[in-house]
Amino acid sequence: MSMSPPPGWYTDPSAPPAQHVERWWDGSAWTEHRRAPEAPQAAQAQPGFGPPQPQTQVQPLPGASGGGRGKAVALATAGVVLVASIVTGVVLLKKDEEPQVEGPVSTTSKEVDPPSPTSPTPTTSAPDPDPSTLVDQLNGITIPVPDGWEKADSTVGGDPTVRTPDVYDRPGEGSLCRHGTVYSRTSTATDERSPKKLAQRDIKDAADSAYEEDKVGMRPFGGIASHEKVKEGSVAVAGRSGYLVRWRVRTEKGPGGYVQSLAFPSSHGSEALVIVRFAIDAGDAAPPLSDMETITKGIRPVGGGETSGGVGNSVGATP
Repeated sequence: MSMSPPPGWYTDPSAPPAQHVERWWDGSAWTEHRRAPEAPQAAQAQPGFGPPQPQTQVQPLPGASGGGRGKAVALATAGVVLVASIVTGVVLLKKDEEPQVEGPVSTTSKEVDPPSPTSPTPTTSAPDPDPSTLVDQLNGITIPVPDGWEKADSTVGGDPTVRTPDVYDRPGEGSLCRHGTVYSRTSTATDERSPKKLAQRDIKDAADSAYEEDKVGMRPFGGIASHEKVKEGSVAVAGRSGYLVRWRVRTEKGPGGYVQSLAFPSSHGSEALVIVRFAIDAGDAAPPLSDMETITKGIRPVGGGETSGGVGNSVGATP
């Protein structure tokens, strides 16, 4: 819907251009009222609305050429042209002074580069509230961290792990290893419900993963030369009746070490069997073998306080 221009005198669209006649527009239609223009023509009609657009050039009044009014009109016209020229020159000069930018120009006022996926975001780690205890929430237990050991921030497979902090060159294939490692996991590879049978079955896998072949297929100690059982029996773990098997392992290279598989039912949920694997080197730089006993006796149910509590407290391992 278009808007009609207001009533007023406009250039008569039906008159020859040379006559310079104005005609009255009543706001909706042309009337028969006409007159000679009394002032220079100015654009009054709006483009696309009502009557045609008036002419933009300034015309002298009929019979006034050479008179005072004609001179005034001419001077006014020249002034307008001069001002327009000055403004145009200033605009062009300003454009020339602006620096030229090659390539496409952004239409936004500011661009923010997205974070690089390869750039780590600095974070501030909260202090460990209890560095002496590792919590395994999945299996509902806590594992003590003896003096000279540490909690691992991350491990292959994600098993909760305590370990010795120092590493050394392996005598066989591969690069580095640690003198002691203990980690826990839920037994999911078998439907076995007996801690004794599970520990007896798991001890070979525990020995192989520690001293035969690592997770990437390397043989860090040249393989296992022999082994002997040094301890086996029932034991109380986290208030439950568990079972452990311990081997002394001798390797083709290096001093070898000790491995232990400890199995017991979880104290919560479906009471699935939990396996805790131990590996401690036999070399002079390794932690004392007594750390195996310290860790075994110190395993607690989550929220269990200072004592293991529950069944199995009086159960002891047999030699």
